[in-house]
Amino acid sequence: MSRTYEIRTYGCQMNVHDSERLAGLLERAGYERAADRGGAPADLVVFNTCAVRENADNRLYGNLGHLYPARAANPDMQIAVGGCLAQKDRGRVIEKAPWVDVVFGTHNLAALPVLLERARHNRAAQVEIVDALQNFPSDLPSRRESAHSAWVSIAVGCDNTCSFCIVPSLRGEQIDRRPGDVLAEIRALVDSGVVEVTLLGQNVNSYGRSFGDRLAFGKLLRACGEIDGLARVRFTSPHPRDFTEDVIAAMAQTPNVMPHLHMPMQSGSDAVLKAMRRSYRRQRYLAIIDQVRAAIPVAAITTDIIVGFPGETDADFGQTLDAVRAARFASAFTFQYSKRPGTPAADLPGQVPKAVVQERYERLIALQEEVSWAEAKQLVGREVEVLVSTGDGRKDGSTGRVSGRARDGRLVHVAAPEAGPGDLVTARVTHAAPHHLVADAGVRVNRPWRGAGPATAPATLPIATRSAAGSKPLLTIGRAPTP
Repeated sequence: MSRTYEIRTYGCQMNVHDSERLAGLLERAGYERAADRGGAPADLVVFNTCAVRENADNRLYGNLGHLYPARAANPDMQIAVGGCLAQKDRGRVIEKAPWVDVVFGTHNLAALPVLLERARHNRAAQVEIVDALQNFPSDLPSRRESAHSAWVSIAVGCDNTCSFCIVPSLRGEQIDRRPGDVLAEIRALVDSGVVEVTLLGQNVNSYGRSFGDRLAFGKLLRACGEIDGLARVRFTSPHPRDFTEDVIAAMAQTPNVMPHLHMPMQSGSDAVLKAMRRSYRRQRYLAIIDQVRAAIPVAAITTDIIVGFPGETDADFGQTLDAVRAARFASAFTFQYSKRPGTPAADLPGQVPKAVVQERYERLIALQEEVSWAEAKQLVGREVEVLVSTGDGRKDGSTGRVSGRARDGRLVHVAAPEAGPGDLVTARVTHAAPHHLVADAGVRVNRPWRGAGPATAPATLPIATRSAAGSKPLLTIGRAPTP
């Protein structure tokens, strides 16, 4: 019988992408994805780890401890640990959790099936950490979580030296894929039914550095616009230092590039940005946002912010709050500074007391909630196009709504019970909250044709849904050729 597997993923989108590749490798090797077996673990449990946060170690070793009884009771069960924390800790994983069978790093994903077989045959743990990339992740087989959306890695590694970040030492220097390889992968994904891709890199807008073309990222965005059937293109994450006018123009002039920019700010204080080695300053960051909004008025800007970086004063934090007010972020991922051994920031003087960090963090959250809500309220009455990703996404338990992302990246719940994942729904926003919109009026659903061959003739089916004005049918469902 086939062995079952489960992958537990922590961290960024790059790790999610890597986990899809690990799943593809395992299934090509004969493993089957584990179904829910009432809490019993799979024959193989793989941890794809993150090392960015301070509690990453505790989280991993706590979860490994929970698996120890099952592993002890079943000698044929295997546990593997990969990702950034495995790359950092190397053999220490086995020292702290000797019941782990395989440890592999960020550079040798493809080795996992062989290492598992070797561990089974030798009845001994296998640790293989290499310091250079063995296979570009996108060259490996994949088992995607979504049939209609896909990650596409355009670069791995990072050449920046941010003082708080351990990623460059774990992912290595930036290596770019050739544009032709990227575009070939995207075309193949579209042929398989994908309508949305997200271009991935630790610093996507420095793409092209490896082959000497500083305008390569803007050119890549424009080339994506020429791919028939590709409805949406996103990217994450750019660095303000490398953000150029040609990229803004490409975003504005390429219809399938979404009007959403996620660009980490980290701090609104020039003194803190200098200590972080972020190589830009507050004025430069806000100027980029102004340029994007001038070119794309409907663009939503989201960001990352760190609170309590070593040396941050009350005045520094006040400048971050002022920057949030000026930037009008649609949303922000906010973090309390986490001291990571091996980073320059870990040894900086002026480590901020935890109670002070917590108080500042709560003030930042409150302000961002206020800004997010105000920005969302401006969309009430406007039409949004939503790519459906789930069935019922409402936390209050109500039924009849599907959930997905608008073109600007906002989460939207739509009264379209007949719509399913991959459908494009257009509706008018009827309610706004800080973290989501509700669109219950004027709903129209388009199901893009997926698969080879011509589309079927368009068909329309009226569905009786109730608008605020009465009971007039508002929803039509049609199957049409891919735009």
